[in-house]
Order: sequence, then C-alpha cells, then structure tokens
Amino acid sequence: MSDPIGHECGLAFVRLKKPLTWYAQHKGDAAWGLRRLHLLMQKQRNRGQDGAGIGVVKFDMPPGAAFLRRLRSHRDNAIDRIFEAASEDLHAIDSGMSDVEIRTAADFVGDVYIGHLRYGTHSGNAVTHCHPLIRKDNTASKNLAIAGNFNMTNSAELFRRLVDYGLSPVGDSDTQVVLERIGYCLDLEHRLLRATMGPGSFLGLDGRELANAIVRELDTPRVLQRAAEDWDGGWLFAGLLGSGDAFVFRDPSGIRPGYWYEDDDVVAAASERAPLASIFNAAPADVPAIEPGHALIVRRDGSTWTERCAPERPIHQCTFERIYFSRGNDPDIYEERKQLGRTLATPLLDLVDWDVHNTVYSFIPNTAETAYYGLVEETHRLVRERQVDAVWNKVQSGELSRTELEQLSRPQVRAEKVAHKDQRLRTFIAQDRARLDLVAHVYDITHDIVGPNDTLVVLDDSIVRGTTLRESIVTILSRLNPKRIVIASSAPPIMYPDCYGIDMSQLDRFVAFQAAVAIILERGQQDLLQEIEDACRAEIDQPPQRMHNHVSRLYEQCSPDDLATKIAELVRPANLPWQGELKVVYQSVEDLRSSMPEHTGDWYFTGDYPTPGGLRVLNQAYLNWREGSSERAY
Repeated sequence: MSDPIGHECGLAFVRLKKPLTWYAQHKGDAAWGLRRLHLLMQKQRNRGQDGAGIGVVKFDMPPGAAFLRRLRSHRDNAIDRIFEAASEDLHAIDSGMSDVEIRTAADFVGDVYIGHLRYGTHSGNAVTHCHPLIRKDNTASKNLAIAGNFNMTNSAELFRRLVDYGLSPVGDSDTQVVLERIGYCLDLEHRLLRATMGPGSFLGLDGRELANAIVRELDTPRVLQRAAEDWDGGWLFAGLLGSGDAFVFRDPSGIRPGYWYEDDDVVAAASERAPLASIFNAAPADVPAIEPGHALIVRRDGSTWTERCAPERPIHQCTFERIYFSRGNDPDIYEERKQLGRTLATPLLDLVDWDVHNTVYSFIPNTAETAYYGLVEETHRLVRERQVDAVWNKVQSGELSRTELEQLSRPQVRAEKVAHKDQRLRTFIAQDRARLDLVAHVYDITHDIVGPNDTLVVLDDSIVRGTTLRESIVTILSRLNPKRIVIASSAPPIMYPDCYGIDMSQLDRFVAFQAAVAIILERGQQDLLQEIEDACRAEIDQPPQRMHNHVSRLYEQCSPDDLATKIAELVRPANLPWQGELKVVYQSVEDLRSSMPEHTGDWYFTGDYPTPGGLRVLNQAYLNWREGSSERAY
C-alpha cells in the first residue's frame, strides 16, 4: 500500500498439553512452548509496530511463588527485546529437574502463554498501554490477563456502566474497559459458586477445598456471555486465568480474524492462519477459524472446545484483512488477491484500447504484488484469447500470414518491476520540508523500460489518503516520461471511517472524501454539506440503532468516474514538469465481493457498518470535520 495506515494488532496463544519434562525429553527443550510463542509473534510482526508483550501462567506452583508473569516493551524491536529478557535464565534449567523445578528456575517457562503485537489506535504508546493487561487478586482463579486486537465503539458507555456498578476503574482505554468488565463478571461467577458450594450451602465447602472446587466448576463461557452482552465493536482477544483456564474470543460479526490449531502436544491460536500452519507443520485445512461470536475454551484439565459467547449478528468479516493486513502466504488470501487483480484486467485493457504493445504493467511494492500477478495473468489470457480468435478467423478465410502466426509466440504483455521501495529509509524527521524531501525518495525506479509512447499501468492494493502518491510516487514515475500513467487500485475507494481497529477514523484524510467535497463545491452545492451536518447533529443524542448514514448523500452526487477523475487531479503534484495524462482506476464493490464472497465487511467502501455503533462514529466523524476537530470519532 502506498499510504501506510497502521496494521492491526496481532495475537498469539500457546497452551501446552503435556508436562514440561515431556517437552524436555521429546522436543529437547523445556522452553519449547515459549519458543513456539516467539515464532508465532515473529511471523505476525507485520501486525504491530508500537510494542509487544507476553504473559505466562505456571501450573502447580508452591505457595508464595509467582504463577502469573508478564513482560512488555514499547521500544524498537520489541519482540527481540522481550524474548532476550525472557531467555536470560533458561540456562538454569537442568535435565534432571521436575516440572515445578523447571517453572521455578525460569521466570517465563510455563504452561499457558499469550503474546501480543500492538498497533495503537487509542491512548498513547507508553509501555503501560502494551498488552497483556492484568487484573490481580489473592485468589488465583480471579487473576486475569488479556491481550487482543480490538476496538469498541461504545467504550465510553461501558466505562460509565462499570462506574454504575460501583467500581473505580483506572483508565478508559478499550482494553482496560474490557479487562474490568470481564473481571467484574468473573467476580460474579465466584460469588455464585461460593453461594452454591461454600459455607452454609448444601456442600458446605471452605478454604482450599472450596477454592479447588471453584476452579473445577468455574464456567468461563458464562463469564464471557455476561461480559459481552452489550459490546459494540470488533475483537479477537485471549485471556488467561491464574488458575490455568484460558480462552480466545472472537466478535460475533467476525470482523477481526482468529484461527486455532490443536494436536496431541499443544493448543495454539493466532490472528492469522499461515503462521500456525507453518510453525506446527499443519495443513491449512487443519487450522480452522474461530467461528464469529465463539470462544475457544481451554480448561485447566486440558479439555478444549468452542462455544458461542456473544449474541448472534450478521457476519461481516473484514475485507481489508484480506486485501492488505494479513500476510499473503495464506493460500486463500493469496488466491483472493490474485482474483482482485484479474477483475481489473478488462477495464484496464479497455482503457488502453487493448494496445498491450505500448503498455507496461507494474505495481507499487510490496503488498500489491500478488494482485499484480493476477492482473498480468488475466491480461495475458484475454489478449491471447482475442488474438487466437482473430487468427482462427483468418485461417478459415485463408488470409493468415506467417508474420501474424509468429506474433502468437511473442510475449503479449509487458510486465516489469518499475518501482522499488527502500525499506531502510525512515521518514521520521519532524520538519515538514525535510520529511517531504525524504518521502520523495522512499521509492526508486527502473529506467529505460518505459518509452515516451507507452502507457504505464501501476497497481496499488488500495488508495487511502493519496499522500504518498502525490508526494512521491507520481513524481518518480513521471521521470520515466510515459505518455500516460494509470494508477489502478485493487480495492474500491475508501469513503467511510473505520472504528473496529484500523487507524482510519478521520473523514477529511480520505482522498475520496476530499474529491467528493471538491466536486460538490465546484457545482455550487455547498448547501448539501450543511444539510448533512444538520442531519448528523439532529441524531447525535439518539441510540445508534436509530441513526442513519447521512454522509452517503455526499457520494450520491458523484459517479464513480467523477470521483476517480477528481482523485487523479488531487494526487497530481502541483508544478509537475511532466505533461502526460494521469488517470486513476478503482476496483468496483461488486468485483471486490465476487473475489472474496465469504468476506462481506466492506463498510469503509460502502458505509454498510456491521454494528450500530459504526453509524454513530460516521456521523461524529463528519461533525468533527465540519468543526475542524482532529479528535477520534469514538
């Protein structure tokens, strides 16, 4: 993607199913589980740049010994720093040690692990905001650690509800609110079990006997069901109880992805399927998704199952996960991205009048590469098919020449790597002028492969803000001096904010929104902007279920061609010496849906939000723009 928008957070979960001594004997490593966690996080490091953290629960620790530990970092190379620290005492493990001795010798060798890679969309980037977050208690089964990939659109209301319960929560981030809400419901579960099994009950248990009975009978799905009954958002998070129970919970709309794997040795889960398949040498078919609204439950006794823990909602799995966020070595994602490229082949051929001899196809590194393969393959197939038809007609009429026959054996599509991204260049300088100068050099080009009569078609996976196109890519590509540059996007135009984990909450930063507003102003329809504002403001105190998408009225005034033409104007740098034509071509929503039919979460393209809170965020984002506010809309 030319415009980096911040990756989703990443989650890793590992639960060992056998004693640590077994892994020491059969895997040659008592810290085998810790190293699996490390690998899961390394293979998902594309999902978080602001920090990382791990948590571990140790079984059967003696009284007074730590049974829940945590390690976090918000510094550069956070994963490496964390696991260097976690490995410092591994040398103390001896081959003759018992399980408890191994757990005691090494602080971060245990039985259940969670790991987290953070991209912050709320609060700050201090280490205190890194996951996992922990809620402590003297009772082991009341200790709770959670880490996840999520945003709640109604976190403010959830916070106020906690206050109404009589609690005094510290911090109002989504994660803190979720932690306190689950913790509150966990306390309720303990009270229920104590009332049914404790002193004065039929069983009359007390002390350690009661504590052990609560651990056996604690109903984790019931705790999650109570906690999540009024959540509005997208999530995948894992939780560890100090007693050894664990869960991985996915939102009911399936917005955030989550997968799990189990064999005789381990239960594991992650935000992406490919890392699990790779690390545990499993076929992708053996790494199922956690069903939307369900939680993977892993009890202290080793029993494992999935169970619905959130009210049922229509499924809207996030398309951006497939287009951009997730690694492309998942076989389904790889094929979907190729299909996104294939669907652009015909409209791009029509644009160049099928003149592939004077057209060069390329892509903007790096995530657009897979879609580019699909685009080139389909373009080649279509061109070949047309040529074969033409030759066959001439064969039948007896007019075929040797030259025309020879042309069939020549390469039909000019596919080249024109742009190269300098991964080492960092645009961190604060001064705007210096930063813009660096941005202009993030990409390099290959000279002498594009001629002055050529059209250069460059595929990007999406266009969000258009900033990098304007400040860098278009200028650099224009130095090749083609007759025309076509920027093609494998995703439709992004017209609406996200509120479920992607850092896209400000309307005025979207180049599609800027283009629509510019069109409205050019047509003298500025009264429409005020009308939309009045409609949004009239609903500001309404429940989200009663809100409407008023911003759609803005886009209804612009055809897709109008929008693409205006965006091409906006991303063309001022005073560009190159005099050629610049065009922008977008994927259609219909072709997006046909390319990934199981992933219908396209609210940033269509305004069709999967939860009621999305419309509230949209209306607030519009009001923020009208007021000149840069605050987040949720």
